[in-house]
Amino acid sequence: MRRLNVIGIGAGDPEYVTVQAINALKRTDVFFFTDKGDDKSDLLHMRNEICERYGDTTRYRIVEMQDPVRDGRTSYGEAVREWHEMRVELWEKTVETELADGQVGGFLVWGDPAFYDSTLRIFDAVRSRGAFEFELDIIPGISAIQALAARHGISLTQIGRSLTVTTGRQLGNGWPEGASDVVVMLDANCSFRELDRDLTIYWGAFLGTADEVLISGTIGECGETIAEVRSAARARKGWMFDTYLLRKQGD
Repeated sequence: MRRLNVIGIGAGDPEYVTVQAINALKRTDVFFFTDKGDDKSDLLHMRNEICERYGDTTRYRIVEMQDPVRDGRTSYGEAVREWHEMRVELWEKTVETELADGQVGGFLVWGDPAFYDSTLRIFDAVRSRGAFEFELDIIPGISAIQALAARHGISLTQIGRSLTVTTGRQLGNGWPEGASDVVVMLDANCSFRELDRDLTIYWGAFLGTADEVLISGTIGECGETIAEVRSAARARKGWMFDTYLLRKQGD
């Protein structure tokens, strides 16, 4: 029986890796890395650094997979479905070929596997196809949401208030009804600029890395600055990991 570990490795700082994750890294025979192209080569470098620091270098080897390109010509939902299907076929073939029966494979997931990541859905699909049997272990990690709050020195929640987690795509439809505190992920369009300028924003990019950027204030004070800094950082690195908390003033 093959065993696969889906390991949450935190938001970027190798020291965000938990003891449970370190133990899983030490047990891994084959790490499967997804190569997203030259503009994201530093993500591969950070994965390698984590494996070298915590894994058993006398034991493991690394298999790289070229990530399928998502079609930008179709609708968002259709493009994501097609991309997932291509990933299912690629991961199924690669794991079956590269991981022997009785060995342990590892997939490293930024942040936590339960937050805005497709790894678990893809493995559910691989299992349903029935090409081979495997056991799946999930190791939680420090999410970008947790890192954001820690780096800004704030609590995500307020007494008697709920916390809403959403995406920039959804925020583009307006402020969530009944919400007082909203965490937003995957907002390429900086949708917060269309909201009340008195809302407080706590924004962070590349959390836990040497390139970390933190900005906070009201949207009126720093909204445009965040958009400019984000655009420049993405152009410089070729990719962007950012998230932010919006909070109603005075709540």
